[in-house]
Amino acid sequence: MKTVLVYFLLMLPAVAQAASPVPSDPKATKEAVKLYQNMLLLQKKGLMFGHQDDLAYGKGWIYEEGRSDVRDVCGDYPAVCGWELGHLELGDAYSLDSVHFDRIKGWIKTTYERGGINTISWHLRNPLTGGTAWDVSSKEVVASILPGGPKHALYVQYLDKVAAFMLSLKTDKGTYIPVFFRPFHEHTGSWFWWGKNLCTPEQYKALWRFSVHYLRDTKNIHHLLYAYSTGNIPDGTEYLERYPGDDLIDLVGFDHYGEGTGYAAALKNAVTIVTTVAKEKGKIAAVTEAGGKIAQNPDWWTTTLLETLRPFELSYVLVWRNPAQKPQEAFAPYKGHPSSARFVEFYNDPKTLFLKDIQQMNLSR
Repeated sequence: MKTVLVYFLLMLPAVAQAASPVPSDPKATKEAVKLYQNMLLLQKKGLMFGHQDDLAYGKGWIYEEGRSDVRDVCGDYPAVCGWELGHLELGDAYSLDSVHFDRIKGWIKTTYERGGINTISWHLRNPLTGGTAWDVSSKEVVASILPGGPKHALYVQYLDKVAAFMLSLKTDKGTYIPVFFRPFHEHTGSWFWWGKNLCTPEQYKALWRFSVHYLRDTKNIHHLLYAYSTGNIPDGTEYLERYPGDDLIDLVGFDHYGEGTGYAAALKNAVTIVTTVAKEKGKIAAVTEAGGKIAQNPDWWTTTLLETLRPFELSYVLVWRNPAQKPQEAFAPYKGHPSSARFVEFYNDPKTLFLKDIQQMNLSR
């Protein structure tokens, strides 16, 4: 475990209370409020590391109690765990990544009880065509699910299933577990049915507004913090073109994949934009998804990722999943991976924060 300033740990709740920033939801639970406030402060001190589906599976294994590819390499869990709700809207027992939703609930609770943070994405099916989230055959999907649209009732059913899942996220004492919810992401691209060329900015904003208010006002859900997450972004104007409003958003971020000579420069450009927006709006900033060819370039962790992000105030960077049977597609190292040694350097750097670093901080309790 790396050394974290004891003074900061001891003073964190008091400082957060004095600063008194508040989430976008006026009725946010006290746990959500504290998580929001403390993450704003924490990003001034270090960068948390996150991994998608970290506790669910990894290279050659699935559903092993206490297992984590990241932990196998560095002896510690990620500070942030990402989860996916795609196919929940269909009433399926498991997600599009073949992870059972009951298991996801358990791992969200485990992560919270360990002191970690949970973030949830949702690659929901196309409600107009019945295709996947990647079905971009129609430009009428978003319009069809807005109030008055022919698929609005179906979309409300989708939201009802999400609401039931979110309301089930409780501790043994009945406390709602605060999580970051990150729907309709990477909308600056056009590979999802809610993407840039598939709907107007006004329609995209209306989708956000209806969805958040339905969950808040109709379903009485107040333990969610909402993350606005674009794809790669060339400038600040494009980043905010479809921003739904400060009253709906708590975290601003972006997803960034790839490799090559231009990756670090594009990453730096995007981080500059997002951290500037975050400071102007008083929001948390994050790299909500990232990934590179770590097997071919083991230095990606240190030279590319860490040194690019080091100067900035970011709460976390999350890399995508390690498919159990496709180790060549892993975005985090596993035991014996070519990038393991560099990842340990990444772990040991004072800038990065893993679970052991934040366990004493009680970010949301």
